[in-house]
Amino acid sequence: MEITILATKREGKGTGASRRLRRASKVPGVVYGAGQDAVSLEFDYKALFLQFRHEAFHASILTLDVEGKKESVLLRDYQMHPVRNTIQHIDFQRVSATEKIHVKVPLHFINQDTAPGVKTGGGIVTHILTEADVSCLAKDLPEFIEIDLGKLELGESIHLSQIKLPKGVEFVQLAHDNDASIASIARPRVAVADEAAPDAAAPAAE
Repeated sequence: MEITILATKREGKGTGASRRLRRASKVPGVVYGAGQDAVSLEFDYKALFLQFRHEAFHASILTLDVEGKKESVLLRDYQMHPVRNTIQHIDFQRVSATEKIHVKVPLHFINQDTAPGVKTGGGIVTHILTEADVSCLAKDLPEFIEIDLGKLELGESIHLSQIKLPKGVEFVQLAHDNDASIASIARPRVAVADEAAPDAAAPAAE
């Protein structure tokens, strides 16, 4: 999914200028990195928010079009209004074609309902991670990583080391010897509690 973001250069800076932009339905922002100067930008709020809602906006290489000049960028930071949940400020980082990037990529889980631990074991799937930090060149960045739970038994977990990644992509945590769990299947707590509870009816029957 290719996403192009339109922006114009922003002259005014400071809290007052940003407040005036927001009143005019604009979002202040900045683009930086790749050995170039940071550039202050402004975005149309409605157009930006429509793109912001897509998962790919947060974990893909985006095309930033600043008054006709295009460059590849990543979303690096944003601030939301605590009450209205509107975008207050947004930061993008330029991407180099020859340097590896670190990006948090969403995890998509499949075959949860058909996993033996769920289908025959009556277990419940717990998603321990919903995204993972990967390192790769921009051209190799996956939009998401698929996690197949189809063979997971009751009481088992799946770890980062068990996931087959696209060529050129690696988990940052594994590079630091952290083979984190991604998901697990466990018995429901209610069922465990019922099995552990004493049989209160037995004394009454006697």
